[in-house]
Amino acid sequence: MFQLTMANIYVRMASADDLNAIMAIIDDAKQLLKRDGSTQWQDGSPNRELLKSDILKSRCWVLMVGNQVAGTSTLLTEPEPTYIKIEKGSWHQQEERYATIHRVAISSKFRGMHLSKFMFSNLISIGYLKGFRNFRIDTHEVNVRMQKLIKDFNFVYRGDIFIDQTPEGKRMAYELNMD
Repeated sequence: MFQLTMANIYVRMASADDLNAIMAIIDDAKQLLKRDGSTQWQDGSPNRELLKSDILKSRCWVLMVGNQVAGTSTLLTEPEPTYIKIEKGSWHQQEERYATIHRVAISSKFRGMHLSKFMFSNLISIGYLKGFRNFRIDTHEVNVRMQKLIKDFNFVYRGDIFIDQTPEGKRMAYELNMD
């Protein structure tokens, strides 16, 4: 078991050298979601090409524990096309800029250590430093782990969005407003 101390847990921008570790974490998370009965991430996405693009566009972050990549996430700072239309609700800050948190995953080697909270806290801080006061995220209704994390950070459920026009494309959409 890895001995955790605050000094050896941090977030940094992902590099191309991290791609294999990121993919291993994503693939592991896909299996966890599948075991939970979720269809989220079971269609092949996120895939290597998408994550490579995230890295090249400087929007992929890794959570480090010592010298090991323990988690990954993407922080988008441009509008999310699937958030334009929201059903059964509305965004609280409809016209304000927002950052979107996507593709959050923690390595199974570090599961149960509450490292997703470190990841979220750091992503919100990074977004805040970039001038964002509104954050959005979505997840599948079966993904109870992510829903709990989202609620722990005071995100508010705003309605449903669709990543595609199938019943499996439905996602619960949340928003955090800091002003």
